[in-house]
Amino acid sequence: MSAQSVIESGAVIEVPLNKLKKSPKNARKTPHGEAAIEALAASIAAKGMLQAPVVEPEVGEDGEPTGFWLVTIGEGRRLAMLLRAKRKEVRKTEPVRCVVDTTNDAHEISLDENVTRSEMHPADQFEAFRRLAEDRGLSAEDIGARFGVSAHVVRQRLRLGAVSPKLMAIYREGGLALDQLMAFAVSEDHARQEQVHEQLAYNRSPGVIRRAMTEAKVPAGDRRAIFVGAEAYGEAGGTILRDLFTEDGGGWFEDVALLDRLATERLEAIAAEVRDREGWKWAVAALDYPHGHGLRRVYPHPVERSDEEKARIETLSEEYDALVSQWDAVEDLPPEVEARFTEIDAALDAFGDGTAYDPDEVARGGVFVILGHDGQARIERGLIRPEDEPPVVASEAEGDVEGEVGLVTPDGEAAPDEAEPEDDGAGPLSERLVLDLTAYRTVGLRDALAGDPTLALTALVHALALRAFYPPYEQASCVDVKLVSAYLDGHAPGVSDSPAGRRIAERHEAWAARLPREASEVWDCVSAFGAGDLMDLLAHCVSLGVSAVRNPLDRKPAAWDHADRLASAAGLDMTSTWAPTAERYLARVTKARILEAVAEARGAEVAERISDLKKTEMVETAEVLLAGTGWLPPLLRTPKTEAPAEAAQSQAMAAE
Repeated sequence: MSAQSVIESGAVIEVPLNKLKKSPKNARKTPHGEAAIEALAASIAAKGMLQAPVVEPEVGEDGEPTGFWLVTIGEGRRLAMLLRAKRKEVRKTEPVRCVVDTTNDAHEISLDENVTRSEMHPADQFEAFRRLAEDRGLSAEDIGARFGVSAHVVRQRLRLGAVSPKLMAIYREGGLALDQLMAFAVSEDHARQEQVHEQLAYNRSPGVIRRAMTEAKVPAGDRRAIFVGAEAYGEAGGTILRDLFTEDGGGWFEDVALLDRLATERLEAIAAEVRDREGWKWAVAALDYPHGHGLRRVYPHPVERSDEEKARIETLSEEYDALVSQWDAVEDLPPEVEARFTEIDAALDAFGDGTAYDPDEVARGGVFVILGHDGQARIERGLIRPEDEPPVVASEAEGDVEGEVGLVTPDGEAAPDEAEPEDDGAGPLSERLVLDLTAYRTVGLRDALAGDPTLALTALVHALALRAFYPPYEQASCVDVKLVSAYLDGHAPGVSDSPAGRRIAERHEAWAARLPREASEVWDCVSAFGAGDLMDLLAHCVSLGVSAVRNPLDRKPAAWDHADRLASAAGLDMTSTWAPTAERYLARVTKARILEAVAEARGAEVAERISDLKKTEMVETAEVLLAGTGWLPPLLRTPKTEAPAEAAQSQAMAAE
């Protein structure tokens, strides 16, 4: 008789690990997950086998014990021990304490083990982890190693365990869901947690809770946070709030006043450096561009290089091109060649881009150093204050009555002469006569201009250029054309830094460099332009006056319709300027709108797969799904225009 056959049921024995087998009567058919086995292995390594597996002897076909034991309860513990043996933490023959049960049905007790137990409430688990950290001083790494989970998971549970006891009690009673509790845990401020909970209305989604918990803080993606940097902010004593449960993009900067001060100080340092290095009279730092400053703007203009400078630039450029041709196929350049490339780059940069501000304008002007929406400092040069404007030299015509304009009565009629001029020879003309004569000159000029389209185009470009580039001198044209360029950043912060916005700014600066410094010289400059330059400048000036903004306080349906027609005629493609990101669109619309966008871009099946997600997760997933698809909301789509033949056919069909 074998030793196995004489062991009584209920006995506690030690069985070599390699003598334990999975029981075919085990009720659990779904295999254990890797994470679960890892956790068990870590627990056993730290604390030993807390609960002995239940086994029965394996019997062969002849009815005799085989020497192996079948694990009825505790298969996970057996697999955890095998994992430890594989890692050389224990021997393959490591003795395992087991309980023998040959009385009960093996399948039934296996089922009983998995059915008649109550899972620990998550709240109890969170608080238990917190006690390990507070009472025993264990770190997140230590706790993770003892329970087979990552330190990040432990930190999440510790943060949840630190939630207000009042909210934890509500969670235990089912009044809060786990994702809601996680949203409250973004901050450890119990008073703030309870305040936000009391103020919650109908919408109690995790996203709403998280926003309420962080509304007085600055996200790490904010331009100020990017500009200052987490390291400098931390060194100054600032703290960053981190959300351990979602991708928080770097957290939230809690001390807004400190962040603003650090950003302003850094901008001021840049402003002082630019002023001292470039010689400007003044430099002002500001977080936002001071629109409405009323200052005149001047731009750099091409500089005439000396023959020596031209020769030097040409020599350096030729050497640079020769080096590129010689070493183009080499991935790792020799140090001396790389050093020479650096020297040439520095020498060419020293010559500048061929434009410069007038020294007198630099001595009278200043710069704004502002914080762009991309978190980078932006330098706006060439601003002239009214008190720094050069004295205006009166022209001869200003003292001549023939150049003056007479008085006009409130009803628009010319004012009568105050008195008949005395006959004192060639005296000045009366104001009434000046009005009369110049009215005839105006009608004659209108008639003449109407007969010369090219000259009319030149006059229009001249008038628009004055308004676009010389605001204080916009009345220097007799052609009265109104050009208003609406400020768009007030409606969409950062739009000026978009690809289209930067292209417009660069185009404006390029034209400013070509136009003369003085408004009085613009006519001669524009008159000398060829048809191509004239049309290009016209297009730029006219484009500045376009406004397709749909402001509910300023409804202009006809103008909105014209914007659609203009977009069609221009073949506008907004995909190069706008993309459906969370910030620009997805987080600002309903879930139904998000699903509609995904369905249009990727198909109804893809939209259906994300329809059950929470709003935050849906926004994140949709942003990835829509990236690169070219999807646009209806307001940004360009209406298709019919070809002439199709339009004529449509009109004919309509007439029928």
